[in-house]
Amino acid sequence: MDLTIAAILGLDGLTNGAIYALVALALVLVFSVTRIVFIPQGEFVAFGALTLAALQTGKVPGTVWLLVMLAVAVAVLDGVQAWRERWPAGRLVRRLLGAVLVPLLIAAGTHALAAAQAPLLVQVLATLALVTAMGPLLYRVAYRALSAASVLTLLIVSVGVHFALTGLGLVFFGAEGWRTPAFWEARFDVGPLSLTGQTLIIFGASVALIGALFLFFERTLTGKALRATSVNRTGAQLMGISGDAAGALSFTMAAFIGALSGLLISPSTTIYYDTGFLIGLKGFVAAVFGGLASFPMALAGAIGVGLVESFGSFWASAFKEVIVFTVILPILLWRSFVDPHHEEH
Repeated sequence: MDLTIAAILGLDGLTNGAIYALVALALVLVFSVTRIVFIPQGEFVAFGALTLAALQTGKVPGTVWLLVMLAVAVAVLDGVQAWRERWPAGRLVRRLLGAVLVPLLIAAGTHALAAAQAPLLVQVLATLALVTAMGPLLYRVAYRALSAASVLTLLIVSVGVHFALTGLGLVFFGAEGWRTPAFWEARFDVGPLSLTGQTLIIFGASVALIGALFLFFERTLTGKALRATSVNRTGAQLMGISGDAAGALSFTMAAFIGALSGLLISPSTTIYYDTGFLIGLKGFVAAVFGGLASFPMALAGAIGVGLVESFGSFWASAFKEVIVFTVILPILLWRSFVDPHHEEH
């Protein structure tokens, strides 16, 4: 291996690491706020890419029907809760308008957009809206009733949600893989490296999103409320911060980050209905590097995972996945010494 090959592999590793960084950030965000190890995060990535691919071909994406199913499930759950707790009619109507009407409007708009052959930017925005709207609905259906459960119980639920979403992805999108067109076809030569416009977009979007998250948590009242919930959920509730609202917001942000990640990688990688699992698992390895609590450490771990994957594929391409996931073993050993386990009470 000479310096030229090393530079090319390094660029590829940084590009992949930027995507894993976004996934890792979403995992850390969800876990710190809700204590949920959100295994289905990769499904948001796959659904984002496959939704845009379906819109590109003029088909109605299966995520439209998934969003409708989730909205109907939430309407039923809210109706049952309203009946049991004898809510006033006005409260139920407000809840349904806020939680169900908007997703249904997004689904209807995307359905109409599929046959209109809209510009790429409009399709991207519709994809982001469609997948992002799934986040709070999924939290309401699968997790909100278990907000006080143990981490192990929440992990088991996440495994079940992952398998359910993967199966629905197969039903809605089929077993074939899809790619989407690049957002920018330009190419720039920098020494031995050849930078594509898509690579620059990945770097730019990742940096912009990380910066936006930093400002959100540091400068906005809502961001500070999420930080308070992540530090001490009970204390935050005593100060008037709703744990359910914080959980729904964290899932909304995670869904948006996942959809954006899928849009960024779909021009360079063939995406299948189950591709999100491997991407999410690599993001999890990066998140574990920070103990599922530190955003900067998760970013560093994501870059490390991307570089290990890139150089590992050069030396032993058949074992690149094994090499990446083996990295988690010394990380777990290190974390066990840095953060000793304490029993939950």
